Amino acid sequence: MTEQILAERVGKVAVITVDAPGRRNSLTLALSADLASAVADAEQDSDVHALIVTGTPPAFCAGADLSALGEAREQGLRAVYAGFLAVARCALPTIAAVGGAAVGAGLNLALAADVRLAGPRAKFIPRFLELGLHPGGGMTWMLQRAVGVQRARAMTLFGQSLDAAGAEQAGLTMRTVDGTHEELLAAALELAAPAAAAPRDLVLTTKRSMRLTLPLTEHADAVETELGPQVESLASPEFSHRLSAMQARISSGK
Repeated sequence: MTEQILAERVGKVAVITVDAPGRRNSLTLALSADLASAVADAEQDSDVHALIVTGTPPAFCAGADLSALGEAREQGLRAVYAGFLAVARCALPTIAAVGGAAVGAGLNLALAADVRLAGPRAKFIPRFLELGLHPGGGMTWMLQRAVGVQRARAMTLFGQSLDAAGAEQAGLTMRTVDGTHEELLAAALELAAPAAAAPRDLVLTTKRSMRLTLPLTEHADAVETELGPQVESLASPEFSHRLSAMQARISSGK
């Protein structure tokens, strides 16, 4: 059975799928490298404004290929990380459409996205300690930021997993889409639509500003961080055009 990373464009959204259902989409070194390449291609495509990552059913991603991990030392581990770190570092807004189990490195892949949507069969499983393996790829940092310290430690240290309902309750996912994988992808595309419709440069600078303001402790510092990009956007033709169009709609009562 062919194992590959599928990349397609739906309007201005790149949809990247880990397509290795025979191994429940577990990441080999080759698949991880191809995933990183697909993310880079989307970033370099000026017509792509957002990115969705998913896995061919029934799983989202069952982690890293264990035989590859058995041979890996630092260089090998970094190669395993390459795919999900490309998503984590992506300049585009990213959505993980999690339709099945996200295990180990697959959990990292889900955590790497800006927003996660879950299907009814989604499950978020750390499994590192169960395998006698220390968590890696920044998993402890991402998970604590996503669900808080206590729940992250329950998952990581005590092997607690979250199903779709539990993940939504914990804030790990934005919501659960109670339907097929196709309906989950449709919901992800609907979520991505405003970013797809906005000016690409504005989308990128806004995501960059959110990264810069997140660790700040003072409101005044956030104001200064946002000021330069906002001034630039005021001078853009897109702003002038869209403001005029909105004013015309308001005047017409539409």
